[in-house]
Amino acid sequence: MVTEIAEVSGARVSGVLFDVDDTLVDTKGAFRHALAGVARQYLTADAGLAAVALFWRADRHGSYRAHTRGEMDHREQRKRRANDLHAEFGGPLLDDDAYDSWDEVFEQSFQEGWRAHDDAAACLDALDAAGIPYGALSNARFDYQRQKLHAVGLERVPMLVGVDTLGFGKPDPRVFHLAAEKLGLDPGAIAYVGDEYDIDAVAAARAGLKGVWIDRSGDIQSDDANNVAPSVGESEQNPTLRIGSLEALLAAIGASASGAKALVLDEAKNTLK
Repeated sequence: MVTEIAEVSGARVSGVLFDVDDTLVDTKGAFRHALAGVARQYLTADAGLAAVALFWRADRHGSYRAHTRGEMDHREQRKRRANDLHAEFGGPLLDDDAYDSWDEVFEQSFQEGWRAHDDAAACLDALDAAGIPYGALSNARFDYQRQKLHAVGLERVPMLVGVDTLGFGKPDPRVFHLAAEKLGLDPGAIAYVGDEYDIDAVAAARAGLKGVWIDRSGDIQSDDANNVAPSVGESEQNPTLRIGSLEALLAAIGASASGAKALVLDEAKNTLK
């Protein structure tokens, strides 16, 4: 059953918080670009780029998640993942000096691959026209994400909280609460949109925000033109909405140049409307 989009009484959403990577920016594409450069220079195994990119994103030892918990710095997590990649696909073991050279190759290609998602600017235009404030919250470094937003033409999105702001990141509720404070709104009045179901949508809902999971995989089945799918909330205490595009977010909150309708939580049906 497709989530009903309607204006009904309830808690209004007065603002929107966005994740950056794979929500506003096509970071998966940028990683593929970076890994293609690494593969040409360092890897010897006969593996396609798709397999290399899938392995990188899987992060089998959870190094990036450990970084977001404040257990290691960014350099250490990326070095560990680089050596995991090399062990899997036939690259040399990287000591500190070798890793620094590796990271220059990776980072240059990564930044060359930064692109905004096609629906990002139009979504921001509609929010601006509707008078709905927004900002960004990320598990990457604050200045780095601000640089990324500027590079892809989304500099109007204010960075509010990065992983280095508090020394840890999502899913800790304090991260969401600080971003809400910086946006100047109560958590319950904010929709948070991110690409990871657990640390984005569910974590935001547990922190008292409206959790919205943007799943760009194309697997959402819906007869709605805006590709809004059923709620995938774990429980009535942690309801979330699954969408396939930022256009669907606009449909959910009724954002347009003429004003915004309400995105409200219907706890009885465990859906966001």
